[in-house]
Amino acid sequence: MTDEAETPELGLAKPEIEEKKKNEKEKEKEKEEETVTMTPWEQHSAVISIPRFDYKAPSSLMEYSHSGFFITCSIKREKSATKEVISVLAKYVRSLSTHSSENSEAPDAKKRKTCPEEIGSVNRAESKETNDESGVSTRETTPSSPKMDVIEERGILSLVKLTRSGLLLFTFPRSCSADTVDIVAKIFQSLGSGNLKPLVWCHRIFPIQATCLLKEDDLRTVVSKLVQEFVSCDQNKFEKPLKFAVGYNRRGVEETEVKNKNTDPKYSDLLVLLDRNKCFSVVAGAVKEIVADAVVDLKSPELGVFIEVLPVSGMPSGSLVVAVSVLPHNLFTSKPKLCVKALTADTKTSKGQI
Repeated sequence: MTDEAETPELGLAKPEIEEKKKNEKEKEKEKEEETVTMTPWEQHSAVISIPRFDYKAPSSLMEYSHSGFFITCSIKREKSATKEVISVLAKYVRSLSTHSSENSEAPDAKKRKTCPEEIGSVNRAESKETNDESGVSTRETTPSSPKMDVIEERGILSLVKLTRSGLLLFTFPRSCSADTVDIVAKIFQSLGSGNLKPLVWCHRIFPIQATCLLKEDDLRTVVSKLVQEFVSCDQNKFEKPLKFAVGYNRRGVEETEVKNKNTDPKYSDLLVLLDRNKCFSVVAGAVKEIVADAVVDLKSPELGVFIEVLPVSGMPSGSLVVAVSVLPHNLFTSKPKLCVKALTADTKTSKGQI
């Protein structure tokens, strides 16, 4: 038998087989080179697809308090950052899927076709009502990945559209009592131990414990509740008197944007609390109502109360929603300014970042 003889199993001559293998190797090499030169967005889209915005979020935030995550990221890299943070949160949010479904947050009949059996039985009409509120799509699709199951398909987190670049906002359904502070603490632990790769696009992640309208009474009530929970928790050890500090970010929302409308009564509370000193006064007063001997200490606070104005797209004119969290000292830094810890060591604290 010569080299030109056909190989019985393939029906091809030996030179043809070698040529075919050579072509396959060249194609594989080209594919590898193409992957290396792909943009971050293209690389991510091959792994996980991006969820759609929850356009009913503004009305929901106006009515109810929500927990979630507020993230700063590289400007014009919001999509890459969204995919990156989804892959991280999916590791810690997955356990909430069953809990959420038990609280009537399960998808409707169409959606059940793509969800595991653990979703459980939920009244069809009740499911539809909840689904409409969360803004999750009910279109029939094939399952994408476990990460997207957690973020989009099961309705555990909603992506909210914002008016500013370099920011992301994810919210939990109102019935989901997620411990966002604990989730962020675990993320830092994983980063420190090397179990989680350093993030590229996300700079800081702010754990939202509650949201409320930017009104004095609402803000005081939420801060008082969160501080009470903090001091009542046995895991939170602190010396007396309790040292605390207040962080307030307005994300470019300035008094001048509404001063021309100050004749309208609905802007009165908004104008007052957009002033930093007034907001600090309200928050400090709420803290001292719970812990009478608490003192402000900007150098080494044991507790940080963070108020973050959320630039949510579609909010009614004259209304602003703020995110509130009471954090232990290991999740924030006080120098050079009071802010949530950076996810990466080389992240610079710049104007407008958390």
